[in-house]
Amino acid sequence: MSADTVPQLSYVYGVGIAGEALDRAAALLPGVDGGRVRTVGAAGLAALTSSVPADTFAMEGLKAQLEDLARLETVARTHDAVVEAASAHTTVLPMRLATVYHDDRRVAAMLTDRAAELGALLRQLAGHVELGVKVYADVREAAAPAPATADEAAAEMSPGRAYLQHRRAERRTHSDVHRAAASVAAQAAARVAGCAVLRMAHRPQRGELAPATGENVVNEAYLVPAGRVEEFRTALAGLDDEAPGVHLEITGPWAPYSFATPPEPDGPSDAQ
Repeated sequence: MSADTVPQLSYVYGVGIAGEALDRAAALLPGVDGGRVRTVGAAGLAALTSSVPADTFAMEGLKAQLEDLARLETVARTHDAVVEAASAHTTVLPMRLATVYHDDRRVAAMLTDRAAELGALLRQLAGHVELGVKVYADVREAAAPAPATADEAAAEMSPGRAYLQHRRAERRTHSDVHRAAASVAAQAAARVAGCAVLRMAHRPQRGELAPATGENVVNEAYLVPAGRVEEFRTALAGLDDEAPGVHLEITGPWAPYSFATPPEPDGPSDAQ
């Protein structure tokens, strides 16, 4: 079977207002696995779409890709690159990763069926970007080295008593750092309240998703007017300086994924 006859699905990256800006952006973008990005239009809207093989993006194939971290990262990076590049030209409502439809006709039907909802979301997101605020608690960094006199005193204790004293100190430090992290997060939210339109709390990141030192205890997203990004950053500058073991990280600006609630795709089983 030639490449031209392999069954294909329509992978959707995002939705915008139909027009020259979105068409021009699509023409410049490579999609997943190098597929050409195109626009599929209906009801005054257009979806950024490319064709992907049905055998790898239908139910079993898609499940295997999502379980392969290297492959998942490749697809996610491409998906995000398409959305971010198009967002530089016009407002784009990002779709969830691996959103697939049976064909372009089904994509157009989705646009028609959800035109009112998608149009309202696009109007809300127009001129806005997403900024992330993450707060980390690093207990090891906050733990001050014991003075020599304390070391000498501990040496005179029994091993059991020294161990218990050490554990009590660890618990106090852990509690103190986490309280400080919560305070920094609360202050951050208060400081940017005047320049952020919406705020959303995400689950703290764990494992490979949290590369910064320490434990991610707060992971929030803010919808901010594009012209107020620097104001947002300035408002949070130095907020964690006086909190040992607490680190605040600002990410973005990104396309507003956290504030987009696009419709469900056909689903892997229906897309086969």
